[in-house]
Amino acid sequence: MRILVSLFLLVVWFAASPSLAQESIVTLETTPAGEAPAEPAPPPPCGTQPLTIARMAWPSAAILAEVHSRLLTGYYQCNVMLNEGDLAATGSSMGASGQPAVAPEMWIARIADIWNAAMQGQKVRQAGVSYADPVFEGWFVPDYAAEQWPEVTTIDGLKARAADFAEVPGTARGKFISCPVDWGCAIVNRNMLRAYGLHQSFEIVEPANRFEMDTLIAEAVGRQQPILFYYWQPNAILSQFGFRPVTMAAYNRDAFQCLGRAACASPAPTSFAPDPVVTAVAEWVYLDAPQVAAYFSRAHMPFAEMNLVLQQLGEPGATVETVADRFIAERSEVWRPWVGLPATP
Repeated sequence: MRILVSLFLLVVWFAASPSLAQESIVTLETTPAGEAPAEPAPPPPCGTQPLTIARMAWPSAAILAEVHSRLLTGYYQCNVMLNEGDLAATGSSMGASGQPAVAPEMWIARIADIWNAAMQGQKVRQAGVSYADPVFEGWFVPDYAAEQWPEVTTIDGLKARAADFAEVPGTARGKFISCPVDWGCAIVNRNMLRAYGLHQSFEIVEPANRFEMDTLIAEAVGRQQPILFYYWQPNAILSQFGFRPVTMAAYNRDAFQCLGRAACASPAPTSFAPDPVVTAVAEWVYLDAPQVAAYFSRAHMPFAEMNLVLQQLGEPGATVETVADRFIAERSEVWRPWVGLPATP
């Protein structure tokens, strides 16, 4: 009987002590009825590491860095920092530490060992090409010559019209303005004229330096003289004056390698070699900031646009920063697809 009474009193005391019962049970918080569980916050679009962009010393690369900085700040709310750099130092740093995060204009053939090591170490990726056009060098004729003789944008047309390109009327040879004699392209151009059978039709002019090269072209254009000349892109002079590219044979690697040798015995027709110029992006950006990586995969600047911006950079008072602002203000149809928007609003 005493045992039954004791048990009864124990049950009554336990039931009257809710705090003891609650401390004895581990419970989980429950979501109120009708409410979905909270979703984890999405990762920030610019990642969790500093988003640094390499601003190289030459104008086109510096302009690209400024343009990308403005678009990433305005459309992705990134906190972008620009780092001064050069090809070798930037490539080495990206391969070692993943910083800077982006290099918008990497001429990887010129730092092949550094670039290959960074790729093999899986520290960097090629997000895409910096420019929409793959071949940076070529032969050109002025617009006014192509309008008068449309065929001169072809090799056969140049052969037929070579006498019309002569500086002195009545002579049989036109003028071909090449690059300075101590540049590698001077050898290529000499051999390329032979490869296309134009060495008897055009007199080659090799200026002493870049300034003389530009002066010769500008003077010929000022006189409205038909000329054939070598140049590369992106470059302001190709926007300052109107020019048309000459169509060449398809690129042949072996043929082009021979053209680069002074003793090339049998030059064969080919176009200039494509130069891999890429947007280098650190591997962590793809994992931590995929929206930024996708942006750079779409951001390809056309040569014509960069040529125009470089021309604007030569205007009084212009700076890399002001021409980048002008590009964004005036050329939205170019950059809107980069941020995932239609070309026209």
